[in-house]
This record gives sequence, structure tokens and C-alpha cells, in this order.
Amino acid sequence: MSDGYAIVDPEAVPDDRFQTCETTVRRLTEPLGAEEMRLNQVVVDAGEVTTPHTHEGQEEVFVALTEGQIAIEGEVHDVPRGGVVRVHEDTVRNLCNHTQTNHVWLAIGAPPVGTAEDFGAYVVADEE
Repeated sequence: MSDGYAIVDPEAVPDDRFQTCETTVRRLTEPLGAEEMRLNQVVVDAGEVTTPHTHEGQEEVFVALTEGQIAIEGEVHDVPRGGVVRVHEDTVRNLCNHTQTNHVWLAIGAPPVGTAEDFGAYVVADEE
């Protein structure tokens, strides 16, 4: 069991990459000692698009730390700074950035299926 709380500066967590694209991710689950959810900080560079996917058995919440964009079932939605998006496990989603500035997100998945590295049962959507 982890301590009763944890405070983590995401910038102190090493940058990593997702398995399917070059997007910067800082994996916060283990540094926070989270046991009932998975957490990542995701930095989507200008012009970048992450891989459309679902998380089998895991609902996901995205918190926009800056203004951001998310595609849900292929439709791009602008999200204001501080905006919160919940996505059902079966819904295809991906973060995208069709602007000139970086977007920063906090991605939270629960229940904690898979491992902190896999961030749940990651399912890449079939390309049509």
C-alpha cells in the first residue's frame, strides 16, 4: 500500500513516448503511488495527432491543462483550458493538435487495468 498522499511535479518525471506514436508522455501512476487509477501527463506538440484508440475495460478522463483538441469518433472538439472530457471505454478517441502551440493534458484511466506502462488494454482502432 502506498502512503496516504503524494505530490509530484510532472516536469521531474522523465519524458517517455507512447507505443504507437511519438507523443511525449510523463507516466505519473507510479510516482504518485496510485492504486485505483492510471495517470499520465501528455504533451501534444503543434501539428501532432495521437493514435485513435480505445481502452478495453477502462473509462478515461482528460483534463486540459492548456487549451486542447480531442477527436472523439473522428470529430475534433476544442476544449478550453481547465476543460474536462470523459470517454467511455468503447469510444474511439485521440488527442490532436491542429494549432501552433503545444497542448498539455492530464489523462486519467480507471479502473486500473493493464500496467502503468500499458495504461490499460490499449486497442488501436481499425483503419478504414
